[in-house]
Amino acid sequence: MGPGFSYRHLYYFWVVAKEGGMARAAARLGMAVQTVSTQVRELERSLGYALFKPAGRGVALTEAGIAAMRQAEQIFQLGEQLPDVVRDAVGSPSVRLVIGISDELPKLAVRSLIQPVLREPHLRLLCLVDEFEDLLGDLALHRLDIVLADRAAPPNPSLKVYSHALGASALAWYAPASLYAAARRGFPDSLARVPVLLPTTHAAVRARLDQWFERLGIKPHVVGEFEDSALLKTFGAAGMGVFPMAGLVHDELVSRYGVKRVGACEGVEEYFFAIGANKKVLHPLVQRLLPTQR
Repeated sequence: MGPGFSYRHLYYFWVVAKEGGMARAAARLGMAVQTVSTQVRELERSLGYALFKPAGRGVALTEAGIAAMRQAEQIFQLGEQLPDVVRDAVGSPSVRLVIGISDELPKLAVRSLIQPVLREPHLRLLCLVDEFEDLLGDLALHRLDIVLADRAAPPNPSLKVYSHALGASALAWYAPASLYAAARRGFPDSLARVPVLLPTTHAAVRARLDQWFERLGIKPHVVGEFEDSALLKTFGAAGMGVFPMAGLVHDELVSRYGVKRVGACEGVEEYFFAIGANKKVLHPLVQRLLPTQR
């Protein structure tokens, strides 16, 4: 744009284009038609193109005018939002926390794990669910403040991330009402007869479950495997099968999904980790998640 370009000229052009004529624009602005026309001509002069052409009793946009109007719409829409943006920024400053959640982590457990930060006034929480390895990459690039997962980050000299243990929860088996009686009868041997749902080998706890079955000499009647823990309990609660879940989420699981606890998965625990990109300097809210900070 030339040095004579003015946002005031652009504003008058925008109103004329909206109103479809100089006279109507002048009436809206409370100005003389000649004044509005002069302002628009100044803009045309600075841009080097005619922006309007006669159309009946009004005006229509030229090709150059259409292009200018597209830009003007964006500029003045943003301008209309400015008072609200400033008021919100001053009135309620937000604290942003971006958490990456490994897809195999029980989603009901996530809320329990991050409970210490939910009391923060003006918290703006962004939760992103993805595969564990992809989340570690995003964390290393500082796109995330923290990653919650069911395992520690593996040793990798090219990936500077650090794991903090949050605790563990014993596993138990849950069943929908339609399968509860059969699952309880002779548990845990009953898991060889009733339909069973398991997490895929994608989840760290799957290897411990397989070892548990092997130790007890049980060949489970597996009818479904799920990479996403939310799908696992959703299908289980709908009647597809008996499934394991961390005892940490027992109350919500029973009340929200209407399932019943069949019995303990003795000796099997699910572990929870917070993984950060810096060993010592963590987001202030992330520090609240660690056991030593509670």
